Amino acid sequence: MEGLMMDFELTITGILEHANRVFPRKEIISILPDKSRHQYTYGDLYSRCKKLCNALRRKLKVQKGDIIGTYAWNHYQHLELYYAIPGAGAVCHTINIRLSASQTEFIVNNAEDRFIFIDASLVPFFEIIASLLPTVESFIVLNAPDGFSCSLSNYLQYEDLIKDETEDSAWEEVRETEACAMCYTSGTTGLPKGVVYSHRATCLHAIMISLPNDAQISFHDRMLLAVPQFHVMAWGFPFAGMLAGAVIVLTSAHLQPEALINIITEEKVNRASGVPTLWQGIYTSLKMHTPKDFPLKEIFVGGVSASRNLIEKYNIDFNIKLVHAWGMTETSPVGTLSRLQPEHYLLADNEKLDIIALQGQELPFIEIRIVSKGGMPAPRDGKTVGEIQIRGPWVIKAYFKSVNRDNFTDDGWFKTGDVGTINQEGYMHITDREKDLIKSGGEWISSVALEIAIMSHPLVKEASVIAIPDEKWTERPMAIVVFKDPKSALTPDEFRAFLSGSFANYQLPDKYVYVAEIPKTSVGKFDKKEMRRLQAEGNL
Repeated sequence: MEGLMMDFELTITGILEHANRVFPRKEIISILPDKSRHQYTYGDLYSRCKKLCNALRRKLKVQKGDIIGTYAWNHYQHLELYYAIPGAGAVCHTINIRLSASQTEFIVNNAEDRFIFIDASLVPFFEIIASLLPTVESFIVLNAPDGFSCSLSNYLQYEDLIKDETEDSAWEEVRETEACAMCYTSGTTGLPKGVVYSHRATCLHAIMISLPNDAQISFHDRMLLAVPQFHVMAWGFPFAGMLAGAVIVLTSAHLQPEALINIITEEKVNRASGVPTLWQGIYTSLKMHTPKDFPLKEIFVGGVSASRNLIEKYNIDFNIKLVHAWGMTETSPVGTLSRLQPEHYLLADNEKLDIIALQGQELPFIEIRIVSKGGMPAPRDGKTVGEIQIRGPWVIKAYFKSVNRDNFTDDGWFKTGDVGTINQEGYMHITDREKDLIKSGGEWISSVALEIAIMSHPLVKEASVIAIPDEKWTERPMAIVVFKDPKSALTPDEFRAFLSGSFANYQLPDKYVYVAEIPKTSVGKFDKKEMRRLQAEGNL
């Protein structure tokens, strides 16, 4: 017997329609690349998205299923593209602005983007590779200053594209299973791979991350999106925030600690998101000068594990919660989030911190299992380590234009490549990436565990651990360290003494390299591939 419910499609335009009907006066605030402040309402966004959707279809002749690239900072025009491109039945492809020219060329050609919307300040990068992109018919320039010109052929300006358009036509009719957006993996272990998101997956993800046990987003919030819009659709917060009716604050290129502190203070931001390295820099600046009545209460961190030390310092010094989330481009991205449950409030502070520092529990409808080396599911005992596999309604089932099934199991799970444990309460702990585990004399050493421990030292700003070849043991760990003050560097013996209480002697790094900055990927993760290359060449 079938249920007697309406067959109603979950689509991106459904989010926008709801936001316009229920929260038309809620604000979207952008600090634009030229540092000017722009503010308008959800209702204004809706009107301009309608005009843009019409311009795509009437002027650019965009067809259903076309892939449209964006190469832009976080701001209101980029948010309009998030909604209007799927509204026209096309696919919004956010291109990572921090990738190399060769990677960007590969991504655009692999996606076969028809048009690219690009910030004026980023045009010089594309001028170099534009001739290598045969499918791109024209570029639409955002935030162009007066007198702007460039060598891109057949370019036009964004406001000129939409200024004469009306709001009279309906959204393109699409099924919820059709594509609405796509991102590419950062390509740290090879060429980037395309991940295509459906309307249904994106809508469900937005609903679930807003729940009280998860990101707790509501119309009481003022949210700063410091996560780049090209990074897995800003972790889904532009969709979740509008569903919940939150004020959305967008930073464009202004991601320096002092700039972000000023934005948070002036816009009365109470919730924010971003990678831990960003918040490490902000913490240092806040310690030097904390604005009066600093409004920030909660930060969602992901991309890489935040150190226990950073979580504790934010809580003690500023009464700000760092909330751990975990996911991947392939999981839309949020799969888990870590919050304390009521019974945990009776625990000692260090025990609470033990839980908060974990990657957290599965979101509703997400299933995670730990698979041991023998291929069997491992118990949820918080001890048994294995590969983390995941499935759910917003998890990838295949890569774009790929028949390779190496990342997928025969019974329908995605193999994340992360290694970790899950305890009896369902809290997951990432111990390492499979490719970053160090095998020394037949014993496995977790580089992530060493990194977290080293970064807990009060003199250390950042630390990463990689494997280096060893004639006797095959591999040994080497630590790359950035100190807060280079004059206060620790000796290797001091590091060994500091770590010896938590690690066996064979697990301790043999070598410590002190650097001014650790190489990072385009999304702020430690770039171990680059570190290994530099080490092999003797240039680290």
